[in-house]
Amino acid sequence: MSNRLQKEDSPYLQQHKDNPVDWFPWCDEAFKKAEEENKAIFISIGYSSCHWCHVMENTVFENEECAEILNNSFVCIKVDREERPDIDKHYQEVHMLLNRRAGGWPTSIFCTPQNKPFFAGTYIPPESQQGSIEGMGFKELTKLIALKVDENDAQLFKNAEEVEGFLSHYEHPKEATVLKEEFYKNFIHQVKNNYDTKFGGFSVAPKFPQVNTLNTLLTIDKIYNEPSAKAMIQNTLANMLVGGFYDEEDGGFCRYAMDEEWREPHHEKMLYDNALLCELFTKVYLSYQEEIYLDVAKKTAGFCINIMSEDDLFYSARDADDKDFFDKKIQTSWSAMMVNALFTLGSVESSYNTHAIKYLTKLLGTMHRDEELYHTTLIHKEPKIKAFLEDYAFLSQALITAYKYTGKEIYLVMTQRFINTALEKFYKLGKWNFSDGEFETLAEISDNTYTSSVAVMVDAMFSLGYLLEDEKYSHFAFKTLEYNSYELGRRGVLYPKMIEQVLRYTKGDRVIKSSQDNLNANISKLCTLKYPFILLKSDENEEFMICGDKSCFASTKNIEEIDKLIVNSF
Repeated sequence: MSNRLQKEDSPYLQQHKDNPVDWFPWCDEAFKKAEEENKAIFISIGYSSCHWCHVMENTVFENEECAEILNNSFVCIKVDREERPDIDKHYQEVHMLLNRRAGGWPTSIFCTPQNKPFFAGTYIPPESQQGSIEGMGFKELTKLIALKVDENDAQLFKNAEEVEGFLSHYEHPKEATVLKEEFYKNFIHQVKNNYDTKFGGFSVAPKFPQVNTLNTLLTIDKIYNEPSAKAMIQNTLANMLVGGFYDEEDGGFCRYAMDEEWREPHHEKMLYDNALLCELFTKVYLSYQEEIYLDVAKKTAGFCINIMSEDDLFYSARDADDKDFFDKKIQTSWSAMMVNALFTLGSVESSYNTHAIKYLTKLLGTMHRDEELYHTTLIHKEPKIKAFLEDYAFLSQALITAYKYTGKEIYLVMTQRFINTALEKFYKLGKWNFSDGEFETLAEISDNTYTSSVAVMVDAMFSLGYLLEDEKYSHFAFKTLEYNSYELGRRGVLYPKMIEQVLRYTKGDRVIKSSQDNLNANISKLCTLKYPFILLKSDENEEFMICGDKSCFASTKNIEEIDKLIVNSF
């Protein structure tokens, strides 16, 4: 007999609808029941393509003894982290607070009947492994928790109150420091300390691609001709392509490698990874002109277009354990990342621009309804969950890139509208919230699973400020960097996209203005210009007019002169 999850849209929740556990989706009814019946709350967070989520389902949630304990003594709630990233971010903070280390998925949270958390873990096996609470199995742990809640154990409830107090206390960053171009030197130093000189990458196993670190190294190389940056990029990408991490058959990349040599992939494929890697390989090709990079970018785009999409909408993931089960959830933020990558690839082959426009149009038509932007839905379903900061950020970025390659003013108009809404909903005095609903979760400036939504919003605001010649957007971008400046100067390795934006702020953009026909005819060459912070703007000028902040300083008919003119402007 199916539980309450059978009525949910989420593919992850649907996976658990036939568990013997009496699951609730996230809802007021569940919390009301827990308080009325004085039952502890168990919150399980995961996503459909997650390997260890499948393992916990098989070993725990389909185990009749575990289910009986849960059904008798707990109110159990299932959350799809991709559908509700605000809830997930909140409980990842809980895990970090309780365990002094990052969490992961599945996330297992135990709360008092009043929904105050006191214990957090990830995968918990059914049977105990050791004689400590860390090695306690799910059966023993849940029996102990149920007993202590039933007895109103004073220490348990005291711990829960303390956790609640820590979560409600927000510590502001230390006093702002001056934003300096030299921040990049500390960043390079810290990256070198993490770099694997033999197999590339910036960690021991497991190895994630860390696209934003590579992107910022590329920016540094383009500005400063930094040999070590180029070497780290090329060695890392070469090693990524040797083993199983890159799928030579279907195209595209797996989530991460379980070994240091990139040969043992964790087989789930996420849209966001492939979008960011497709864009990275295209940009590296444009900088170094080596065909292997372009080939990989095209195969990755082909995988997403031919295998990971339907009706001009992108799926969010392909399963780790079954390459024929797809999570057909549509995510605004992740889809916008892929649109952005396709436009970037379109600078080399115009056919990808056609794809990008088609997917962007369908995404907007699906997720932007009655002046409201939404976060996620299933193909052919109405969206219900309103957008978070990441959706506004990545969509704004994609729209600015769309303007760059098409010159269509409507994309700028839409960008301005979305950024204005995001400022109103999520911004306050340099600080950004990720959500504005029941969880006012602080948005991260670090690049973790993927690029920081704050950093992407800073990027989009700088671009909009230059293109519209409207200082208020650049002001908000600057205030965001200033608010976080102490951390950026001290531990830049954690914030590669933000470090790139510090360089952008200190060096300044260059805007190339010309007729749209002239821009279109020369787009491939314009995208290989050395300076990394270049915007294109359509006007009536038949030459290439080169502008900085508030003024234009050079004009030329010869595209080969632009690099030199930009260098001489500093």
